[in-house]
Amino acid sequence: MTGSKTITAPAPGAETVKPNPFGTLKRVSGRLKQLWVGREENSHKDLPMPRLLVIDDEESICFSMSEYFSLHGYRVDTAQELDEAEKLIGSREYKVVIQDLRLAATRNTDGLDIIKMIRGQNQFTRIIVLTAYGSSEMEDEARRCGADAFLRKPKPLSQVAQVVQGLLESPPKHAARPA
Repeated sequence: MTGSKTITAPAPGAETVKPNPFGTLKRVSGRLKQLWVGREENSHKDLPMPRLLVIDDEESICFSMSEYFSLHGYRVDTAQELDEAEKLIGSREYKVVIQDLRLAATRNTDGLDIIKMIRGQNQFTRIIVLTAYGSSEMEDEARRCGADAFLRKPKPLSQVAQVVQGLLESPPKHAARPA
């Protein structure tokens, strides 16, 4: 039979897709999903969303982490430069900061300075260093400055999320330190 179409129903448990003028979207995440389907589908709107800051000079890392963690219930801000990070840290309280050690090729200590600044403002913020420039000496220094975790790039987002969750579920070690 030429020209005939067979229409099949979706398999039980298959993801349903809303028709739209742009074709079929199978999966949209984070902020893009909120823009696409609207805020009314956010069933957790009465619950406070933990605030997370991503500091990295690579736009792709900021974007992917923002999308991933937004989808998982976080309010995410991003900064790609030291000045931008300082303004955000000074104006908001974050549960978690995920940061690179290097924000520019010429300045190697930006990340350590940010850790110290965060610790000076909020001893309960959990700090995760995610860097490609990690050595055991740098990890020790970052931890002395107040980092809670030290991860080396590349790291799957699911593993970063596990570290975030683990830190949020455990008491901060730095809160007991005398000022």
